Amino acid sequence: MLSKIDSLVKKVEGFSPSSKEELESFRLSYLGKKGHLTSLFNSFKEVPNEQKKEFGLAINNLKNLVQTKISSLKPLFSENNTGPKPDLFKPVKNSSIGSRHPISIVEQKIISIFNSIGFSVSHGPEIEDDWHNFTALNLPEDHPARDMQDTFFVQTNPDVLLRTHTSSVQVRHMQSNKPPIRTLSPGRVYRNEAISARAHCLFHQVEGLYIDEKVSFSDLKQTLLYFAKEMFGKNTKIRLRPSYFPFTEPSAEVDIYWGLEKESDYRITKGTGWLEILGCGMVDPNVLENCGIDSKKYSGYAFGMGIERIAMLLYGIDDIRLFYENDVRFLKQFSSTNL
Repeated sequence: MLSKIDSLVKKVEGFSPSSKEELESFRLSYLGKKGHLTSLFNSFKEVPNEQKKEFGLAINNLKNLVQTKISSLKPLFSENNTGPKPDLFKPVKNSSIGSRHPISIVEQKIISIFNSIGFSVSHGPEIEDDWHNFTALNLPEDHPARDMQDTFFVQTNPDVLLRTHTSSVQVRHMQSNKPPIRTLSPGRVYRNEAISARAHCLFHQVEGLYIDEKVSFSDLKQTLLYFAKEMFGKNTKIRLRPSYFPFTEPSAEVDIYWGLEKESDYRITKGTGWLEILGCGMVDPNVLENCGIDSKKYSGYAFGMGIERIAMLLYGIDDIRLFYENDVRFLKQFSSTNL
């Protein structure tokens, strides 16, 4: 009796149907009322008691084998498999091509412009200490200008904070390099501000620094005019307005003339046609001395801009929050962008 079961097992293992009807006939021959398994179960009473356990296990194994075989062959004859079998070794066609983030696109454009006139790129830590972020930049502990920047401090250590600007990278660069220095510092910065369409608690900056002998304000103006023309077009005009920053003296805000051709131009320029794009100034002698540079021999200029602001102007984006929501519909717009 066991030999008959072994013979049926071999037949099941070697079974390979060519049609749905053949598979159904196979199922009935084993699992039907008049099938092999019914016959084997009926003959169970004739098996000697000492062989019943082995015989019962053999029948169950055969039944499981038949059911597994049928389950594995059924999909081959379903309605969804009437066509040719797929080539499992064919490379997958990836129709969804990724795109660069608009912040990265604008940042790389800014870097390439300043690279072309000799600026190298320097990076520094986003978690800073008070000295590099404030004190070295002419902002002592009791300086009222510290209130200009709402800072994220580490609660367990008030001397540790998330940097509020990439000027801290410039401080580190001046400490470890001797003039002439011409460096650009891009990166993320953090400020404890309410999130809205025009402000966020984190954003990106690019700050530049040039230190050498006899550097003048006219050098700064020509550098920024070159940048504005390369970024916004050859006919771009700029103007500099007096301002205040603790680490530069004199200081200025830089505007570009955006124009008043469209209704949106009146809205974003408040009817003036001018748009602020960055802040700048001559490096304060105290900052040079704090970083170990002789302020009597060297002078320099510095500037800084928000990358989000530049990107919003270039792409006509009116809500800064769109940069951080990772909405694929928004990001796909920049898949072929070439500034």
